Amino acid sequence: MPGLSAAELSFLEGGIAQDLRNDGRGREDFRSFSIQLDVISQASGSARVRLGATDILASIKAELGSPPAEFPHLGRLELAVEISPTAGPEFEGRGGEELSAELGKALERSFAGGANGTGAAVDLAALSVVEGKTCWVLYADVLVLNADGNILDASAIGIKAALSNTRIPKVEVLAGEGDEEGELELNDDPDECARVSTAAVPLIVTLTKVGRHYIADATGDEEAQMSSALSVAVNEKGQLCGVTKRGSAGIDPSVISDMLSVARRIGKRLLAKVDAEISLAESRLESET
Repeated sequence: MPGLSAAELSFLEGGIAQDLRNDGRGREDFRSFSIQLDVISQASGSARVRLGATDILASIKAELGSPPAEFPHLGRLELAVEISPTAGPEFEGRGGEELSAELGKALERSFAGGANGTGAAVDLAALSVVEGKTCWVLYADVLVLNADGNILDASAIGIKAALSNTRIPKVEVLAGEGDEEGELELNDDPDECARVSTAAVPLIVTLTKVGRHYIADATGDEEAQMSSALSVAVNEKGQLCGVTKRGSAGIDPSVISDMLSVARRIGKRLLAKVDAEISLAESRLESET
């Protein structure tokens, strides 16, 4: 972080070079994390993720809206990030707006897919209600409560968890009389609601260069010393769903291929851990009801 002494920086970089970071992790290790589901009663689905000291809330709000004009058979997925002024002193006032916009674009690149729905994290065609007129719009919002590095990857975990918790009301299209259009009737009975498939939802692995090495899940101290970072979205099939480069320094093209391979390997392990943690969180919810 800004303010590290030369000795502290040397210690930090020396540990990374030896594959032993300040908190005892290796270069490719994520911090321990926890997931809570259904933490916002007004949302269609929600989750709270704590990744080390980074703490985020993710919520999904399902609302009826209009489908894309060019693809009337699809629904929509929209993503946004907000950093609370209390997340860190650098975010007081409007300090987090630029980073929020940057993170939001990175999430869109990883989750939204192409204009025709190809590569989207969820099946947009399944969100259609009346083709060309009405669809479900899923608003995925992330609120950063505390920032200690790797907000983007934590946000992706939160969105995947919140989507797994999402319930979409059943919609019945009632026939209209004469030339009148039919009305929509919503049934929000939890037992009748549809679930969102998260099989294709990726996670993001950010590799951050500190000194001469790249590390996964950088802390705030480590991020403050980075020269560049590459964020790679990986799904359960090992496919790359989006890539975002950050930082002022360039990345040698000869290194990118190796970074993508490392991100894919870490991503597969992370997906298994996240899926297991979501299952545990679901079991805890069931035991509470």
